[in-house]
Amino acid sequence: MNHKRPPVPAIVLLVLIIAVSAYFIYTQSVNEKDGALTASGFIEAVQVNLAPEMAGKVIEVLVHEGQVVSQGDPLLKLDPSLLTAQREVATAQVDSAAATLATAQTKYDQTLQAALSVQKDLRALDWRFSAPDEFNQPAWFFEQSEQIAAAQEEVNSSKTALEEANANLSRVISDLNNAEYISTEKRLAEARAAFLVADQVKVQAENAIEGGGLQDAAYDYYNTALDALNAAQTDFNALTNTEAEENVEYARGQVVVAQQRYDAAYARLLSLQTGAESPAVISAAKSLNQAETALTQAKASLALIDTQIDKLTVTAPMDGVVLTRNVEPGEFVQPGSTAFVLGQLTELTITVYIPEDRYGEIHLGQGAEVSVDSFPDQAFTASVIQIADKAEFTPRNVQTVEGRSSTVYAIKLSVTDPQGRLKIGMPADVVFQ
Repeated sequence: MNHKRPPVPAIVLLVLIIAVSAYFIYTQSVNEKDGALTASGFIEAVQVNLAPEMAGKVIEVLVHEGQVVSQGDPLLKLDPSLLTAQREVATAQVDSAAATLATAQTKYDQTLQAALSVQKDLRALDWRFSAPDEFNQPAWFFEQSEQIAAAQEEVNSSKTALEEANANLSRVISDLNNAEYISTEKRLAEARAAFLVADQVKVQAENAIEGGGLQDAAYDYYNTALDALNAAQTDFNALTNTEAEENVEYARGQVVVAQQRYDAAYARLLSLQTGAESPAVISAAKSLNQAETALTQAKASLALIDTQIDKLTVTAPMDGVVLTRNVEPGEFVQPGSTAFVLGQLTELTITVYIPEDRYGEIHLGQGAEVSVDSFPDQAFTASVIQIADKAEFTPRNVQTVEGRSSTVYAIKLSVTDPQGRLKIGMPADVVFQ
């Protein structure tokens, strides 16, 4: 028995036709690319914003947009008049510092020569005369530096002893047990000073042509001062041979001895400081060092101005092309303000985005072919130089909501273009090998 098939609904037939057509189109696309992963992007390049390091008025712009430049080519120049004037001042300061240094050098040489001559004579004395009997070595046994160090230590010690002696004398004088003796001693000193003045007045009165009342008044003043001196001396004598007198005199004696010790130690130190160690030579050496420092600073100031003058000319830091020019002659520019934008066309890149399910097909160094509409018959080589570490949503320049909601990975490739045909911003297609 023959049975007829039921008619196929039109909607089912339409679905089958669309599915078969889609499969055919997909298969054809894969076959055309041999199953390779493809993506699209735009040609990119390193762009450098150039800004002057110095403020100033632009006097000349040497390039225009689109011009190819080489590393070191001048791009613009700023007005150098102010720095040129400062350089003249700095040059004069260098010359002055050099002259001062020459004078200081001459003075140092002369001072050192004189000091060495004196040192030679003193050394001869050390060789001819022996040291005191208390010494076991001759006078020349120790080096000059050793003797100076020892003498300096004695100066320091004697200075400390002098300070301690003065402090002790102050304590003795302020002691209440010695107050009467100190007061009496002070009165005696004042009485002596007053008597010396009275004696001079009496002598002057005696030499007057007509004495009379003048001499009588002078004698009365003299006798009053003499009586005061005798009374003060009597009171002071009454306090002699007392403990207070012994304390004060001993404390004063300590101060005198300490002062003499310090003076002798310092004189000994000065006598040893001969030759290069003499104070005159040390002072001359200090002046020489200051002159050398001044010259170094003057030269540094001049070098700084020269560096600033060099920076008045902005040069290209690399080979490239001028993409943007933002300055014109006559404008005043500030440091950091972008004057030019340079593109480094010798190192082109392209960034594309691939679906998450194709991420495993990409690896660093992987080769690819790049094609652009401007040169449809030419393929440019590329290689993967960077793979994103995390997924992201498709960039917003994708027009569909579905596409923007898909997660993708950014892949950056380096593009080889030895003939310089590719330009920044060109749309390009990438076929991964």
